[in-house]
Amino acid sequence: MSRVLYFDCFSGISGDMTLGALIDAGLPFDDLKNALGTLAISGYDVTAHRVSRAGIGATKFSVREHSHDVAPQHVSTTAPKHLNVPAPQRQHDHSDVHAHDHPHTGPQHPGTPAPQHLSTQGPKHSDAHRTLPEIFRLIDTSALMPVPRDRAKAMFQRLAEVEAAIHQMPIEKVHLHEVGALDSIIDIVGVVFALDSLAADRIISSPLNVGGGMVESAHGLFPVPAPATLKLLGDAPIYAGPVQKELVTPTGALIVSSYASDYGPIPAMTVEQVGYGAGDRDDPTNPNVLRVLIGQASDQSGIERVAVIECEIDDMNPQIFGVAMDRLYAAGALEVFYVPVQMKKNRPGTLLTVVARPDRRRVLADIIFRETTTIGLRYTEVERECLQREIVNVDTPLGAVRFKVAWRDGRPMNAVPEFEDCVKLATANNLSVKEVQALAVRAYGNDQGRQS
Repeated sequence: MSRVLYFDCFSGISGDMTLGALIDAGLPFDDLKNALGTLAISGYDVTAHRVSRAGIGATKFSVREHSHDVAPQHVSTTAPKHLNVPAPQRQHDHSDVHAHDHPHTGPQHPGTPAPQHLSTQGPKHSDAHRTLPEIFRLIDTSALMPVPRDRAKAMFQRLAEVEAAIHQMPIEKVHLHEVGALDSIIDIVGVVFALDSLAADRIISSPLNVGGGMVESAHGLFPVPAPATLKLLGDAPIYAGPVQKELVTPTGALIVSSYASDYGPIPAMTVEQVGYGAGDRDDPTNPNVLRVLIGQASDQSGIERVAVIECEIDDMNPQIFGVAMDRLYAAGALEVFYVPVQMKKNRPGTLLTVVARPDRRRVLADIIFRETTTIGLRYTEVERECLQREIVNVDTPLGAVRFKVAWRDGRPMNAVPEFEDCVKLATANNLSVKEVQALAVRAYGNDQGRQS
């Protein structure tokens, strides 16, 4: 069975919430501390403590930079009881973007233990917004292994490209207001290290609650989600909940879109670890936390979630249907088919049905509206179960024929020769296609008999 990590973003996602959730799920803080300590940055504390968000216990991760004239205080306390090692915490408002992504001060939740600190000495960097080459140099000095190091650099490269496009400037002149700040660099490098350490075979995310309203940024007042956040999310499914705050930060968008291979409900899995990472805001009715589930995928490899998109058409040139089908398949549709139907006013029409992965629904809907005359679509998400399949080559007296073999629970259920192979051999040997098919099936049976 494969190891699965699931981001449950019912209250959005940010960098500090991600690290808090991963620590809460059992990430050893000493390992994280050692990795972050190798960055060529000084003058900050990294802390973590337990808080409550709308009745849910969570880990709050914070980066606090030292002031010029106040020496850092070192608090020696025991770590939260649910952790095996000390844990970091960040004061995160979970409502700001760019220069304000992580406020460095904020009230602690009443009744929570004092946080533990990882402290470094050096100058304050709270106003520093680093360029991409500067960030690359920091990552190159870290203790990250080559693969996660390259991944971290690729994430910053992607962010720089997004900011350059939004602000219409060359990438080499971009100052990364959002992720160039100290706390966000620690977030991204820390998350890359953490996810590499947890070694999940598959990372999945729920649709993301982005919040609503307006957000103040270094460039002015923007609607939620902010432009950089929206660009970074790409095709990830999003929705706006009742909370009129920014719930997905650019850092969070960068993390989830870089790692999630799929989006949807919780997959079939056996949950082994659960972690809750807190944002700074404490809403009494909406828990401001990110939930992470880690466990083993259940043995349901043939079951997957798909979107079914449908519409009826009664006013289109029938020649266009073939073109539409070709373009839908080229864009990632799993199935496209047409069924004759009788429509209103007793008109004959055609039912178009497209089956696809849920994350391809918007792209395929755009193609349907562009290539056909329909003015409306409906869609549902359903589960489908497929047999395991493989292609095997079978030698016949006429030549090799590929067989599509389908399995269930380790037993072969179907074995069908590829039609195109049979047509080629039939043409080359002046035989009918059905004769070649029968010959191929006998050869497959003989081959299976020898193996058994």
